[in-house]
Amino acid sequence: MKKCLKNEKGFTLIEMMIVLLVITVLLFIAIPNVAKQSQNINAKGCDAFAHMVQGQVQAYRIDNKKSPDSIETMVTDGYLREDETKCPGGGDITIDAEGEVLVSET
Repeated sequence: MKKCLKNEKGFTLIEMMIVLLVITVLLFIAIPNVAKQSQNINAKGCDAFAHMVQGQVQAYRIDNKKSPDSIETMVTDGYLREDETKCPGGGDITIDAEGEVLVSET
């Protein structure tokens, strides 16, 4: 009987390990960059949120002919919701005596 040799092709263990090593290196490079971008996004989101609150302060000034005393006044009078007293990134929103919106870092 004659033995037929099959031409079996596939990946060797070494080739698979090299591919896994390359994927691991790429992940080690990508993960810190994603975390850094997340912090950057939170900071920009907080700036945009502060501008929105500043717009509401101006609307309060137009309606009441004076600046609001505090952020709680804005909530009480319906210019802001209760959940709009903090930035998405966690900073507290306050209003100074001149009616300027300030963001405190937490």
